[in-house]
Amino acid sequence: MAYRMLGSASEAEDAVFGMTFDEIAPIVDRSAVAARQLASRARRRVRSKAPSSDRDLRQQRRVVDAFLAAVREGNFEHLVALLDPDIVLRADGGALASASRVVRGAKAVAGQAAAFSKLALSDQIVLVKGNVALLERRPDGRLFAVIGFTIANGRIAEMNILADPDRLRRLDLSAIER
Repeated sequence: MAYRMLGSASEAEDAVFGMTFDEIAPIVDRSAVAARQLASRARRRVRSKAPSSDRDLRQQRRVVDAFLAAVREGNFEHLVALLDPDIVLRADGGALASASRVVRGAKAVAGQAAAFSKLALSDQIVLVKGNVALLERRPDGRLFAVIGFTIANGRIAEMNILADPDRLRRLDLSAIER
């Protein structure tokens, strides 16, 4: 199994949703320092509740491959079986507000995956922060999205989709061979 590393460390420690804390501060009626502290507390709270991913990359790859096969075949029942019943899908579409969403539950996420599959995208398996992820490209080769997975107990417990065109343009993909 060949894996390639994607990008560098998260930009999340310096900004939230692509905005600096100086930009966020007036929105939340706090100082930049207070806004940074609020974000730090929120990250800790989310991390403490988030499932931890299985560390076995082969197992992660098997689950993601089965997920892709179920999506391609339109096998809704198999797709639902691969998803944790309490799965959370988070999509960041950036300026594309209609592309940003949080979806909860296996059936709802499977429905989103089925809709996503109609876009005729190509998949490339990569590693993001030590976990199996997908680069999704348009037919013309342009990057469409990065999908990160959290796989716990052999099921997909979380999916995080980065589809914000501005953030995608800033990704360092130099380590990925085409």
